[in-house]
Amino acid sequence: MLIGPGDLNDPEVVAFLEAHVEQLRSMGPPESTHVLDLSGLRAPGIGFHTAYDAGELVGCAALKDLGEGDAELKSMRTAPHRTRQGIARRLLVHVLEEARASGFTRVSLETGSYEFFHPAHALYRRHGFVECEPFGGYRPDPLSVFMTLEL
Repeated sequence: MLIGPGDLNDPEVVAFLEAHVEQLRSMGPPESTHVLDLSGLRAPGIGFHTAYDAGELVGCAALKDLGEGDAELKSMRTAPHRTRQGIARRLLVHVLEEARASGFTRVSLETGSYEFFHPAHALYRRHGFVECEPFGGYRPDPLSVFMTLEL
């Protein structure tokens, strides 16, 4: 598996991300859906990574610089037909290594509270993330789970 900087102009990556946005927006009300679309991912201060297996795009993740040593994990996605194969784990390890190498001291994330997200919660906990209060511009929301990891 090859994990590295992703090309947000690649049509395959664009389609993968559009499916991600569509899926997440279908799960809850707009005020509780904090997914970044392509323009959000193209903003300054965001590092975007893709995972390819035998030439197939199988996952992505982004790291957003929040300032003062803090970063936010965004756009974690595994291809739906490739879940439970260790792709998300490898992406997460890669992004956390990138965060450390970039000098970040904390990585936080917001994800959904629905059952669909429970495997992601378990993955994050296995890597040391703990639940926390809303950070950045987030507000308390029963449809969100906030987690953080001190690096």
